Amino acid sequence: MAPTLSRKRPDNLKLTIKRLLSYMGRHKFLLLLIAILVTISAMANLLGTYMFKPIIDKYASPGSVHYNDLWQAILLEAGIYFCGALATLGYTQMMVYLAQKIIYEMRRDVFHKMEMLPLQYFDTRTHGDIMSNYTNDVDTLSEAMNNAFAMLISNFIQIIGLLVLIFVLNWLLSILVFVFYIIMFIYIIYASKKSKKSFNEQQKVMATVNGFVEETLAGQKVVKVFNHEKKNIETFHQHNLELQQAGENALRYAFSMIPFVVSVSYINYAIVAIVGALIAIHPILGINFTLGGIASYLVFVRQATMPINQFTQQSNLLLNGLAGAERLFKIIDEKPEVDDGLVKLVNVKEGTNGLEVCEDRTNLWAWQKVDGTLVPLKGDVRFFNVDFSYIPGKRILTDLSLYAKPGQKIAFVGATGAGKTTITNLINRFYEIEGGTITYDGIDIKTIKKDDLRHSLGIVLQDTHLFTGTIMDNIRYGKLDATEEEVIAAAKLANADSFIRRLPNGYNTLVTSDGGNLSQGQRQLLSIARAAVCNAPVLILDEATSSIDTRTEALVQKGMDKLMEGRTVFVIAHRLSTIKNANAIMVLDKGKIIERGDHEDLLENHGIYYQLYTGKLELE
Repeated sequence: MAPTLSRKRPDNLKLTIKRLLSYMGRHKFLLLLIAILVTISAMANLLGTYMFKPIIDKYASPGSVHYNDLWQAILLEAGIYFCGALATLGYTQMMVYLAQKIIYEMRRDVFHKMEMLPLQYFDTRTHGDIMSNYTNDVDTLSEAMNNAFAMLISNFIQIIGLLVLIFVLNWLLSILVFVFYIIMFIYIIYASKKSKKSFNEQQKVMATVNGFVEETLAGQKVVKVFNHEKKNIETFHQHNLELQQAGENALRYAFSMIPFVVSVSYINYAIVAIVGALIAIHPILGINFTLGGIASYLVFVRQATMPINQFTQQSNLLLNGLAGAERLFKIIDEKPEVDDGLVKLVNVKEGTNGLEVCEDRTNLWAWQKVDGTLVPLKGDVRFFNVDFSYIPGKRILTDLSLYAKPGQKIAFVGATGAGKTTITNLINRFYEIEGGTITYDGIDIKTIKKDDLRHSLGIVLQDTHLFTGTIMDNIRYGKLDATEEEVIAAAKLANADSFIRRLPNGYNTLVTSDGGNLSQGQRQLLSIARAAVCNAPVLILDEATSSIDTRTEALVQKGMDKLMEGRTVFVIAHRLSTIKNANAIMVLDKGKIIERGDHEDLLENHGIYYQLYTGKLELE
């Protein structure tokens, strides 16, 4: 079988090995036991082969055979191999457990870190690339741990042991063997270097193919609508052909190693057999070769090919696994989302001296500062001269100032890229501002703990996302401890209750494939209900009704009006009919507010909003 070379050698091999050993070090006793059993297995194989010499030399001469002693020697030989087989069985089973335990711990640490990473990390990487960490990288590391680690140690011990024992048996003949071994290793190193570059190229092309397939599957409806199948087939054919060529170049050298090693080993075996026989007949330099010595020596030479082949294969498999481990470690080493806030959100109740902290769940909340001061949670959000850029040098918001008093509805209007969604992302502290200040109830949001800040916000995104589970579970996602009555009340508020009850299992209907068994409008209604159940004082509606038809929108709007009562609401909408009742409408252009006022004021100004509302201008 041809060796499987690594797709990429780790950038920092020593550090990656050290990090991986730190995980293995958590299981020191099991690791020590595996090492002992691997050593016993390898030494048993070497000792069993070496035993051919005394057995043949002592019992091969006709007439001098003592069968009782011969049977004892044969049983001893069998016992040695049996012990080696038991040791092999033992360490392979233990290695499976250890490998899967380490993979479990690494996968756990990667997922834990991923949940702690800022949103920017996911915005700058494709889902396919992130998923490859949990599939390709974990799989290659698992394969290396299961198949390569213990085998690599065993083969290394066997190679060293073979070289030592053949030198002990006949040092002169071993010089010839060493020459052939050096030739083998020189070619292995040469072929590995030649194929490594092509394997790296193969992985790049493979990533392109996987990305193209993922993109095509996600947009299959669009493909069908625009009859793009033929073009996709041609594009895939080109990518697939590039992958085939890269694979051919990589495997050309990889597949040549085993035949080369085997061919050289046969030549080595033949030459050693002839020279060994000549030395046995005509001793030179005082070196004599017995029949048993020749037998053991030739078996060692023949066996040497196997560990060399396996060592080559397993070492490359291990390098492949280490490359995957390095990618996993890079995620683990990513800087988590910074949270230097100290202000907490606490339940409060009315006491004799004002607000008091209450451990029981109440409908009253307050911000608790470091000194213990309580500030009632009202929903007063203000921006003061805020500057922000996703990419340094490309300003998205410039010197932006606005305020939203408790209970006000603030609407944002503007073309794509004007900065509407960015403003709401900054309220959540998904991103940090470059300049200026954002306050929440008079408190700089940088001083508020992020979990508590986001707990006070409800949000309905333009792109709905539902999780596998029941409809009840998906609505309850906004408030994990919500009662069944609270969930139903939220669904009624979003006018989702009627369609839910018409489903086969009502609120217990299973949602699958991101809500694939529901219409787009139904998914959006559930998203609105999920925001309603959290009962937050501040709501962010990012195109909340974009996927709902006009009739459904009218029903939802009534529920939304109830939901927005007494709350501060930020609305992003292209349908201007949904924001006519906003307290303030802000027209954005290139990160700046160019118009602000209520619906009537903006119409009287005959500016951009007037042109948009009357249809004289359309949003891009």
